[in-house]
Amino acid sequence: MSGGAIESLDLVGLAGAIAARQFSAREVTAWSLQRMETTGRRLNAVFRIDHEPAMQRAAALDELQAAGRPLGPLHGVPLAHKDLFGVAGRECHGGSIILRGHVASRTAFAVEQLDAAGQVNVGSLHMAEFALSPTGFNGHYGHGLNPWSTAHACGGSSSGSGIAVAARLVFGSLGSDTGGSIRHPAGMCGVTGLKSTARRVSVAGVLPLSHSLDCAGPLAQSARDCARLLGVIATPDRADGLCTSLPPDDYEAALDGDLRGLRIGLPQAYYRDDVDPEVAAALQASLDVLRARGALLVDVPVPDMALINAMAQLVMQVEAATLHRRWIESRPQDYSAQVRQRIDTGFAYSAVRYAEALSLRARLAQQYLDTALAACDVLHVPTMVGQVPTIAATTEGDSGAIQQTLARATANTRGINYLGLPALSVPAGFSQAGLPMAFQLIGRPFDEARLLKTADAYQRDTDWHRRVPAAPAP
Repeated sequence: MSGGAIESLDLVGLAGAIAARQFSAREVTAWSLQRMETTGRRLNAVFRIDHEPAMQRAAALDELQAAGRPLGPLHGVPLAHKDLFGVAGRECHGGSIILRGHVASRTAFAVEQLDAAGQVNVGSLHMAEFALSPTGFNGHYGHGLNPWSTAHACGGSSSGSGIAVAARLVFGSLGSDTGGSIRHPAGMCGVTGLKSTARRVSVAGVLPLSHSLDCAGPLAQSARDCARLLGVIATPDRADGLCTSLPPDDYEAALDGDLRGLRIGLPQAYYRDDVDPEVAAALQASLDVLRARGALLVDVPVPDMALINAMAQLVMQVEAATLHRRWIESRPQDYSAQVRQRIDTGFAYSAVRYAEALSLRARLAQQYLDTALAACDVLHVPTMVGQVPTIAATTEGDSGAIQQTLARATANTRGINYLGLPALSVPAGFSQAGLPMAFQLIGRPFDEARLLKTADAYQRDTDWHRRVPAAPAP
């Protein structure tokens, strides 16, 4: 099978093609490694490429298949993950120079589940320094480049994950999300990205940013791809006392395209404030598709999002400051200024304020459910209210203007982590400038199946998630 034919497949399609012996794990792994070395390097999407281990793994999987052994749901599929996910014996530096040379002592639980399901892990992907940028900023290793326009931000902090899936280097990736770090690169790069319910997926073996807000989840071309990945990584981790003991749903079985009776909530405040006109038009077009599939559109109120966002910000900054205190004291020069500034803010809060933010969390989450989700099944909002910003707009010039751009990019994502709810970013078209736009679905705790079902129904009637950017110039 030709490279073009491989590129036309999504994760589920590729897994099926390998199972049907249309081509081998070795063939597709060699193709992926070549893409990582060429397009991946040009877009600054990769940190490490594991050529020999990946090809050895692919060969072993081919031998297993030849022997007639049962195949996992990801058998032979090339994946690569954000450089926060440890792989025992390999470097994992979290986009920083402080951890440069750090070798992981264990493999992240979620990566172990993907291994058991048959993945070929081809390397680690670029990310924002210590996961502290919604745009993909990295002052040490360079910024990730958006495959649709290299002058524009790719989204962060799971920047390499968004790039790698959009540019068809790999067929899926694990990212982490503390305030939107899966949804930002998914939205800016034109792929599908799922932030799972808090502790739906174990974060054991993942370098932390904010231990009470961090979530792990998949980025892939389609909702169906994300459903397959989530079904693997949502396995309960008995060694992680904070991980849920609930078994994963059969997420793929729920993807039937039938939205009759599904109530989609349209918040009448906050989420659609100051929305860019092109984004607004894309949102309306997506609602038209969902309504044609049988969904009912209902207007819904929202609680005080300013308070929720303030609490989310406080918790993240205090917990990040706690994790980084020793390095801030001993190696302050090894942080980029933008990242150092975000961490330093956390030292200014008192223990009382932090405890208050934690104690309010359950009440504010219930208030959100009782308000925004009381009369609907899912919420439909923009992933970002504005269009994809340029790299220059997020790194150069007046610091106040930069902060305003970053705040606008995160306005619709960061509060969801504090509330612990699942959220899914779905490609919804392209702007006149050729940059992706997206909508976000938000659901009740552990209702990922409904979000994926909704997005899958939309993607049956649209092809935005199947668009492939032109290869960057050498």
